[in-house]
Amino acid sequence: MDLHGIDLNLLVAFDALMAERNVTRAGKRTGRTQPAMSAALARLRALFGDELFVRGPSGLQPTQRATELAEPLGRALAEIRRTLDFTQRFEPATSTQSFTLALSDHPAIVLLPHLTDRLRAVAPGVTLRINAYTHRDNAVSLLDGGEADLTIGVPARQGAGGRILTRPLFEDRFVCILRRDHPAASQPLDLAAFLGLSHLLVSPEGDRFGQVDAVLAAKGKRRRIALSLPQMHAAPGIVAASDMIATVLKGIVMDSGSRNRLAIFPPPLDLGPVSFVMSWHRRNDAHPVQRWMRETIADLPICHPSG
Repeated sequence: MDLHGIDLNLLVAFDALMAERNVTRAGKRTGRTQPAMSAALARLRALFGDELFVRGPSGLQPTQRATELAEPLGRALAEIRRTLDFTQRFEPATSTQSFTLALSDHPAIVLLPHLTDRLRAVAPGVTLRINAYTHRDNAVSLLDGGEADLTIGVPARQGAGGRILTRPLFEDRFVCILRRDHPAASQPLDLAAFLGLSHLLVSPEGDRFGQVDAVLAAKGKRRRIALSLPQMHAAPGIVAASDMIATVLKGIVMDSGSRNRLAIFPPPLDLGPVSFVMSWHRRNDAHPVQRWMRETIADLPICHPSG
């Protein structure tokens, strides 16, 4: 028998006929009209080369061939139904699902502790695998290649043709930090004082030109960079033990172990907030399990700072 391209609906019809032993009732069970169910029975007979059901005194009676088919086909349909049901329902408390998240430096520091705490409470069997990425446009290639279920970082600069979906999560603002007992820490931090200091530059993407430098360049000014490094979370500890100033995101400073050793100032430049977004591939958009993880992340306290 060639089963290539077999219509699954025929097997559903067979299962209903076995249960009801009546074409009309089987049609109602599957949402078919009586003529449609009769047509399905004719196709089943042709497919299996057997009458399958013959009329008897109490309704349709299965042939020996139908009886032989009933159990294996019933098991197969039940397994398909369980599989489809699994994709529509998700029980976090008993799930052992594994997720791969790709996070840039800042979200890994400020968001991940909140997420692991939430999962411990509502989905203790769920496993996270965290990948790091530095360049914002890497998020698109990670999602395209299926290397991550979702990414969290600043928005990518390259277009993705609608296949990459995004959702804003949270914002953070820049602050300037100095060693608490630095001579300049006791004075207001104006632009002249700012430019008179040696600077630590955080550059995850490896260039020596950050947002501060772009704003300064528009004013025809430059700062002296004494140290450039890719990890923002390392900056507070380095500044607390040096004479350098750094312009970093406030969340990093607040979550660092060095905040009590630092003086914190608003930048003497208009830098604006930094937005962080969650991104995922359109192919995962409707999947209930993936959707649950996205909603869990979006509902974290850090994503609702005013709530």
